[in-house]
Amino acid sequence: MNRSHTESYLKLLQEKLTLALGQKEKIRQAARVLAKTLKSDGWIYAFGTGHSHIFAEEIFYRAGGFARVRPILDPDLMLHIDASASTEIERREGYAATLLSGYQISSKDVLILASNSGRNAVPIEMALLAKKAGAKTICLTNLNHSQEVSSRHSSGQKLYEICDVALDNFGEIGDAGSMIPSMDAKMGATSTIIGSALLHSIQLETASLLLKAGHSPEIFHSSNTDEGEKANQRLIETYKSQVKNL
Repeated sequence: MNRSHTESYLKLLQEKLTLALGQKEKIRQAARVLAKTLKSDGWIYAFGTGHSHIFAEEIFYRAGGFARVRPILDPDLMLHIDASASTEIERREGYAATLLSGYQISSKDVLILASNSGRNAVPIEMALLAKKAGAKTICLTNLNHSQEVSSRHSSGQKLYEICDVALDNFGEIGDAGSMIPSMDAKMGATSTIIGSALLHSIQLETASLLLKAGHSPEIFHSSNTDEGEKANQRLIETYKSQVKNL
């Protein structure tokens, strides 16, 4: 019996998730960075362009996510205003400096960046600026893709070469991984599902490290439960003035 396209896609995702979540030492390394940040009352910054901006939202104001998160969400680098223009802007050197000037990132903080190709100027520049400020950097990227392409930043570097911890999503070159006969393009993206799983795994490991150190992390609950809404309101009152998106 021929496997359906859905079954093939599921198998592909399962294989890649196994590889990605098998990066146990890198996940622990990232968790140690986050744990140190939170114990020091630092901030977790998160940034991505295009579809990768989803990851900045995935860990912000999220049930089961840390409270001390500042997402860097720039509408011009997202998709809801002008998707094609965002592709041009993410290649524009100098843009990240202007964007990051609105944040006070410091040596107590960590910046999580997501870029599937890891080649575009804005995320590369963002990582370089964060490191210059003394912050630690963690990236989610596709090493296979990134190593096959040239950098679009004047330094010639790619994101995985800059960041303190680089996690591989083991995705396909071009992200989509499933081919249907008679079509000239693949379908079935891989980076979003795998990247989200990596982020949540890192957060779980971070919480475990914090608890072992006697530090209870502040976690958002589901606001659609009565108990969760009350707990969240306390966090919102604490951090509303410190997080522009909250």
